[in-house]
Amino acid sequence: MNSRLEIKQTADGSNTIFLPDLNENYHSFHGAIQEANHVFIKNGLDQFTSTSEISIFELGFGTGLNALLTCMWAEKNKVKIEYVSIEAFPVPINICKKMDYPVHLDPSSPEAYSKLLEAEWEQLIPISTHFSIRKINSAIQEWTNNQKFDLIYFDAFGPRAQSEMWELPILEKMFNTLEDNGILVTYCAQGQFRRNLKYLGFNVESLPGPPGKREMTRAHKN
Repeated sequence: MNSRLEIKQTADGSNTIFLPDLNENYHSFHGAIQEANHVFIKNGLDQFTSTSEISIFELGFGTGLNALLTCMWAEKNKVKIEYVSIEAFPVPINICKKMDYPVHLDPSSPEAYSKLLEAEWEQLIPISTHFSIRKINSAIQEWTNNQKFDLIYFDAFGPRAQSEMWELPILEKMFNTLEDNGILVTYCAQGQFRRNLKYLGFNVESLPGPPGKREMTRAHKN
């Protein structure tokens, strides 16, 4: 992964990271927090409000935004969440700390965000009363797993930048990682990606996307 990183402000006032050599950014320029809330919280996590415990797998820890929003959701809803996030190329903590997410969020979020960023890798670390995280520093291709998850946040770079992440071998790994009746959510709405999900046995929904994007995808393992 190229190490050149630039911090950019998005349309909702929150920051993201831009990789100029890939011409790729970590979040939508239409709004980083807005996009994460729409795709992963509203159309993913909110489907589990009636349960007392949830296990979540995230492909792409990135800046930790999805984890932070999920931690805040866990405390608000008093639902126990075990969160496992894999990242092949961790963003340096000093860069992440330049993200301004806590300014836009709950008063408790600065402490939670610092704990998420500083949590040791490869260990399950409690961040708050209801939320624990295990960060894995590995490529998804090399990861072996015997745990099942209720929900997957599929947050890899887009097919243009990382086409292999959206193809059958990795998607099959995601299918096998999900519990029966589990859900995968992602911002991506590419046709071939959706056909790949259906081929593997997912029930695929097209949902309205976040601002600036017409559609997103939610897939159920039935």
